[in-house]
Amino acid sequence: MNFVKNNLANAFTLGNLFSGTIGVINLILGHYQVTAICIIISLVLDFFDGFIARALKSNSNLGAQLDSLADMVSFGVLPGIAMYKILEPFGTNLFGINLPFELKYFGLMITLFSCLRLAIFNLDEEQTYYFKGLNTPSNTILIFGIYYLIKEDMQYGGNFNEMFSKNIQLGFYLFVAIISSWLLISPIKMIAFKFRSMLLKDNYPKIVLLIGTLLILSLFGIIGIPLVILFYIITSFIFQKQL
Repeated sequence: MNFVKNNLANAFTLGNLFSGTIGVINLILGHYQVTAICIIISLVLDFFDGFIARALKSNSNLGAQLDSLADMVSFGVLPGIAMYKILEPFGTNLFGINLPFELKYFGLMITLFSCLRLAIFNLDEEQTYYFKGLNTPSNTILIFGIYYLIKEDMQYGGNFNEMFSKNIQLGFYLFVAIISSWLLISPIKMIAFKFRSMLLKDNYPKIVLLIGTLLILSLFGIIGIPLVILFYIITSFIFQKQL
């Protein structure tokens, strides 16, 4: 019985890793809808491994290390590959300049900075009631959400590619890659759903975020998911002093 209690949370963490690995494989193969399902599963398992560890009082150094290693695949390698795929069509052409390498490799910046973010998180004891910098699951949702919208637009004959020039698209994607990489390791406080108290005044940022998220999803549906992450970042900026 003690074995199950001590390792149940770790089993959820390994499930996160397994799902994330399958997601990466299917992303490389072009099966982006399967990857979307894998991300959802990884997010759920990542939430519950910590919840179970706290509930069963089975927190351990092993569990903390496993959690970061699993997150590195599900929320580090995966978004880097997603940005790699986004930049793949642009070849070596950077605004008219032919580079000696393909631009898609810039996408792996996200993987590198995700690794840095996870290492910093493990050493930082401040992040009890808030995140310092954008957490890797949120960044994954943002990057993969953009990739998902691009693929859906292409599959259903959308006109996104015709609306904007190739240079504008490239500039936007590079900007997203750079700014998201910076946000991962930035000192900016980000909202976390961890509660200091149940007083209303102490939870205004979370309430605003929750209401805004519901409104965005009700208006835009699945295509509003990247907007939710953008709203999350903006709301965190606004409520810096209350976090």
